[in-house]
Parts: sequence; C-alpha cells; structure tokens
Amino acid sequence: MQRKVDFLVLGSGSAGLIYALKVADKGKVLVLSKSMLDDTATSYAQGGIAAVMYSPDNYEKHIEDTLKAGSGLNKKEVVEIAIRESSERIQELVDWGAHFDKDQSGKFSLAREGGHSEFRILHHQDNTGLEIQRTLSDRAKNHPNIEILEDYFAIDLITQHHLNEEVTRRREDIRCFGVYALNEQTQAVETILAKITLVATGGMGNVYQTTTNPLVSTGDGLAMAYRAKAHLDSLEFVQFHPTSLYNPGERPSFLITEALRGSGAILKTRKGVAFMSKYHELGSLAPRDIVARAIDNEMKLSGDDYVYLDARSISKDEIIRHFPSIYAKCLSIGIDITKDMIPVVPAAHYSCGGIQTDAHGRTSIHQLYAAGEVACTGLHGANRLASNSLLESAVFSHRAAMDALATVDAIQFMEGVPEWDAEGRVLNEEMILITQSTKELQSIMSNYVGIVRSDLRLKRAMDRLEILYKETEDLYEKSIVSQEICELRNMINVAYLIIKMAMARKESIGLHFSIDYPEKEK
Repeated sequence: MQRKVDFLVLGSGSAGLIYALKVADKGKVLVLSKSMLDDTATSYAQGGIAAVMYSPDNYEKHIEDTLKAGSGLNKKEVVEIAIRESSERIQELVDWGAHFDKDQSGKFSLAREGGHSEFRILHHQDNTGLEIQRTLSDRAKNHPNIEILEDYFAIDLITQHHLNEEVTRRREDIRCFGVYALNEQTQAVETILAKITLVATGGMGNVYQTTTNPLVSTGDGLAMAYRAKAHLDSLEFVQFHPTSLYNPGERPSFLITEALRGSGAILKTRKGVAFMSKYHELGSLAPRDIVARAIDNEMKLSGDDYVYLDARSISKDEIIRHFPSIYAKCLSIGIDITKDMIPVVPAAHYSCGGIQTDAHGRTSIHQLYAAGEVACTGLHGANRLASNSLLESAVFSHRAAMDALATVDAIQFMEGVPEWDAEGRVLNEEMILITQSTKELQSIMSNYVGIVRSDLRLKRAMDRLEILYKETEDLYEKSIVSQEICELRNMINVAYLIIKMAMARKESIGLHFSIDYPEKEK
C-alpha cells in the first residue's frame, strides 16, 4: 500500500505538531505517532519553557546562561536565534490556547531553575508539557489538512538506497522520499511517500536502565537517519536529570522537577546533611550535570541507592498550588513531601546531540528536516540549560516550517519506489531473545556509559555491544518485522554512536565526564 502526502511528520510531540500546524495550509500533512497521539516526551515535561518576558531579564542574560551551561560548545548564532525569537513563539502558543500560570497582577508567574540567572520559566503548575501537548493536539486534530495515524512505527527512511540505483558515496547527494512504516494494527508495512519529511521522534533515554523518558523514546529517528547516512553530532552529551523519584520497578522514572529546587528544596544525604555547597557556589541550583555528578559521587561514597530532596521548607499551600502532580505521586507511595524528604536518583533525561541541522532545521539529506530532541541544532552545546528544550522545539519547528513552505512547490514525488520486501522472513517466536538483549544493552550503557566514564569502561561497552549488534542484525534479517526487533536494533545503533563519540572526546566537558581526562580549570 502506498500513500502520498506533501508533508510527512514522524512524531507527535511539540516539535512535530508545531511544524504540522504551520505547513498544513499549504498542503496535505500526515503525522505518524508511534503510540497514542499524546504519548510523547512533551507530555512528560514538568518544569516549563524558558523565555525572556520581563525586565530585569533580557536576551543577553539568557544567551549568556545558555552558553555557560553548554561550556561554550554551543553554536552562538543558533543560541541568539532561539533566545531572541523566544518571546514571539511563547505568544504564539498563548494565542493557540496554551495556559501558563499568572500572578495576581495578570503577569506570567515565572520560575527559576538551575543555571538561570533570572526568573524566566513559564509554567502550568508542574505539568507544563502536558498543557502544551493538549493545546497542539486539539488544534492538529481539528485541522482539515492534517491526518494523524496512531500506532504507526517508522522503520526506515526511503532514499536512493531503496531504488536499485547505484548510490553515490557523496552524502551531499542523498535525498529522502518518505518512509516505510509498520501499521501496528494490521502488521503490514506501508510505503509513505512525501515531498518533505520531518523527523521529530524525540529522544533515546531507554538505552539506559533508569530514564524519565516515555517508553516510546528508543532513538528511532536517530537510528533511521544514521542508516540513511545523515550527519549526527554530539551524542556523547547525554543529560541525566539529577532528581527522579527513587521507586524501584517503575518505568519510566517519575521526574521531580528542578522547579522544586528553584522554590527552595535542598539536596541532602540519607543522614540529612546538605552537600551541594561542596560542589558548586549555586548549591542545589547548580547546572544539572554538576548536580547529577555530585549525587552520583555521594551515593558512591555512602553506598546508598539514593539521596534526599528536602522540600519541607516550602509551604503546603505553595506545594499544592505549584506542584500538585508531584505531591499526589509521592503521596501515592506513602511520602508526604510537606513532612517527609523525597528519595531521588539521577536518570537519563535528554540527548543534547542528534541529527545535525542548520538554523532552518535542514539535515544533510535533501528534503529531510529534523526538530526537537532528535535534532542537534547547536543550541545546547555540551549541556542543555533547563527548560530550553521546549523553546528549541517551538523556535526551530517554526523555522523548519517556513523553509519547507518556501521549497515544497519545486519538489516532485519520487516514482518507482518499491514496496517493503519481506521475502524469506519468518515470524520470530522467541521474544526472550529481544527482551534479554534489551536488558543487556541497558545494563551496558548504565554501567559503562553513564554519568561518569573512563576509556576502559567505554572500550568494554563497545566490545559487548559488538556481540549484541551481530546477534540482533542476524535476527532482524531473518524475522518478519516487528516494533520490538526494530526498537532493539535502533537502540543498539544509538548506543554505538554514543560510545563512539564519547571515545573520540579526549576531555571532560559538560555532560561528558571521564576520570581519564580531568576537567580543565575554568
């Protein structure tokens, strides 16, 4: 079965839907959602969206904070674009129906998070992402030019490689014509052709054992782009959120937003001793990489499985008003955060690297754009400043849409694209092979390629990954395609890239910390 659309969007989070809404008046848009429409990383984002709104804040301060958090590895021109366009993109979300908390005077109630020099985080209680997702989903579902297909899994991007042509070795000549996608209801692989494709598939946190990412975040877009020979960058910079709720067996881990520390919560050892002042002048509001390493170090020193976040100094009224989801979640497992300290542990949270794009969302493959966490715009550098991620989606999805609108009329559909070839494949009845390999992969990444690394750990990870790769590719080639085997294959591809890029970086900087390369004096 073949479909033809003007604009194909892979992913239904904020990056994908903002883009879809902006191009929809020009042509037919198809949005593929791997799961349910709202099952996205955007929906899980608690803290908020960073933007300059009022004095004494200004663009220069936000730019400086972003560059400082990124250890100067950011692309400065991209940082300036994102920050200077932030206010306009926020206003657009408000115009579309997003509600952000306001104070009694009617101004936005702004929070402050780690690494920020001013109060500039717009929020909707402690479920900001869910409010943005609601706004975008409602508009997308009601737009006559947007079709949304849930439970569709994109397997591979279609390029010249699939056309029985001799593929040039020059990456600059590769074009994207659409995707092969698995309809998970019928188990049929469909061919979807598009003039322009946007990858907005989110992150890859599930390559690790503990992650705040939804279960759908298995690095699919990254792996598809890698196999299509797109340029990828900076995947060694994996951000671990310092404070996920320690609740063994729960997946994904429940996020305890940084805004709680912004309101006065303090990190303490299990003995009740505050420790962050030893590591940074900003204490519990230090940048996330520093806080995560500090917690990791304290846990190693004590042998404890977690540390505490003490929010008891915050009034109960403020807790219930600003952090109702966290209050309710903790209460559900017997923790009253107005009286009890919260057990927390770092968890894989955000990928600063991804598919390399320019300031208009263009990748190295023609007719292929990327936006959101799957993209590497250069905004984050070596470490993402808190709450800059939703902002990045808003700004660069907008810019990608404007560029796509200007070029789509000159693009023709590719003819002669073959259907998916399943000849010779059989149903894999040994699901244990996939589930066990997934557990092994997550163990390798968490133990050897986590918050603190070394040359020896990275080599050991690569050696073990090689075995998993060979076993999985052999299974994939013989099996009828399924979401489970594709996800495992994608996670192995992404793990390889993380390790490879980590091995190439002979320094400790930002989110990449190696005991073999001490940090330079700042």
